[in-house]
Amino acid sequence: MNTLSLKKIPNKYAIAYRNNYTLQNLIAVRTCSAIFLILNLIIRSLYLIFPESLTKAQNFPEFDYTNWLYIIVTPLFFICSYLLIAYYKRNRKPLAAISVFIFLFSLYLIACGIISSFIATSDPSNALTLYMLPLVIISVVFVFELYETILLIIAIAVVFTSMLIYAQASPTEIVYNELISIILLCGFYFTSRYFYSYKANYYKQVIEIREKNNEIENAASFKDQVLGMVAHDLRNPLAAVESTAMIMEMDELDDETRDNINIIKESCVKARGIILDLLEAARNDDQNTIETTQVDLNLFIRKIIDSWKIHNETRSIITFNSSYIPLYVEINKEKFHRVMDNLISNALKFSKDNDKIEIQLDKVNKMAIIEVKDHGLGIPKDMLPHLFERFSKAGRTGIHGEQSTGLGLSIVKQIVERHKGKIEVDSVENQGSTFTIKLPVFN
Repeated sequence: MNTLSLKKIPNKYAIAYRNNYTLQNLIAVRTCSAIFLILNLIIRSLYLIFPESLTKAQNFPEFDYTNWLYIIVTPLFFICSYLLIAYYKRNRKPLAAISVFIFLFSLYLIACGIISSFIATSDPSNALTLYMLPLVIISVVFVFELYETILLIIAIAVVFTSMLIYAQASPTEIVYNELISIILLCGFYFTSRYFYSYKANYYKQVIEIREKNNEIENAASFKDQVLGMVAHDLRNPLAAVESTAMIMEMDELDDETRDNINIIKESCVKARGIILDLLEAARNDDQNTIETTQVDLNLFIRKIIDSWKIHNETRSIITFNSSYIPLYVEINKEKFHRVMDNLISNALKFSKDNDKIEIQLDKVNKMAIIEVKDHGLGIPKDMLPHLFERFSKAGRTGIHGEQSTGLGLSIVKQIVERHKGKIEVDSVENQGSTFTIKLPVFN
C-alpha cells in the first residue's frame, strides 16, 4: 500500500475521492453523535434511577453539568448532519461549510474526552483512556486531508493546554502532561494518515477496476466488430478462391500447376478452420445457455465417423465400439459435432498413416462416457496442464505439417462444460492420447 503520510491522493482522483469521503464523513457524524447522545442519556437515566446516596453525584457536580451540556449540544450535530446528508445527496457539492462542520464535530468529540479526563482527575495522565478513545475513533472513522489533520492537532493541543492552565497544574505536571499529549497526537496523526492512505488506495483501486471494466467492455465490442468482419468479409472471398481453384482443377493441368492448386485448396481449408474457431470461441463467450435436443449418441457418433471416412483423405482407421445401444443424452447437435470433429482431427493430426483411431462409448453411474483414443505422438507432461487454455502454448504442428491455432481444445472444453459435462485427457509420449468426455445421461 502506498502510504500518504505527507502527501495527498493524486490529482487525477482527488476531487472524486473528496466527493466520496465527504458523504462518508457526514454519515459518520450522524452515527457518532447518535451513539454519544444515547450514552449521555443512559448516564442521565442512572442519575435519576439511583439515589444520590449511592451515586454520590453531589460530590461530582462537573459530571452533572457536562452531561447536560452534551445532551443539549449533541442533538444539534445529529440534526445538522441529517440535513447536510440530504442536501449532499441532492446536489453532490462538497461545500466548505460541510468540511467546517465535520471539523467542529471532531474537535467537539475530542474536547469532550479531554474535559472528561480533567474532571475524572486533576492530572489527566491518570485518565488517558478518556482522552485517547475519541482520538482513536476520529482517526479511524473520519477522513481528513493533510492540512485538516494538522489544523485539528493544533486545535486539540490548544484545548488541552487551556485545560491544564484552567486546572492550575504545577509546571512539572504541565510539562509531563504536554509530553503525553504530544505522544498521543503523534499517534493520532499517523493513525489518521494511515487510514487516509488505506481508504484512498482502496478508492483508487475501485476506480481503476471500473476503468479496466470499461476498457474490457470496449474491447469486447471491438472484438464483436472484428469477428463480424471475419464472418462476413473474409469467408466470402475465401469461398471465391476455393471455387476458382476447383474450376481450374477441371482443366487439363501439368503436375506443378495441380500441386499449386492443391496447396491453394489446403490453405483455404486451414483458413476456414481458423475462422470457425474464432467465431466459435466468441459465441461461447457470449452465450450462457444452449439449446439442446435428445440424441442417441450411437447414431450421432456413427454419422460423424462416416462423414470423416467419406470427405477426408486419410489412411488412418477410425473404429467405433459401444456398450450401450441406444444411449440418449441432451446435446446441441451442431456444437457437439464440433467437439467430435476437433477430437478426431487432433487424433489424426498426431497419428501416422494406418494408425488406428478408436472411439468407445460407455455408461457409468448415469454418465455417458465417450473416449477418443489414438496411438500417435502423445502429449509431453509439461504441456498437459495448458492443453485446454485459449491460444494454448501446448499447440503443436501435426505429423504432416498441420498448423494449430491453440483454440480447438479450449472450444471443446467450453462446449462440454456448457452441456454440464467434463473432459479429461490421459497421454503417454510416443504411445498416444485418450480424451474422455463425461455427459449426463437423459432420464
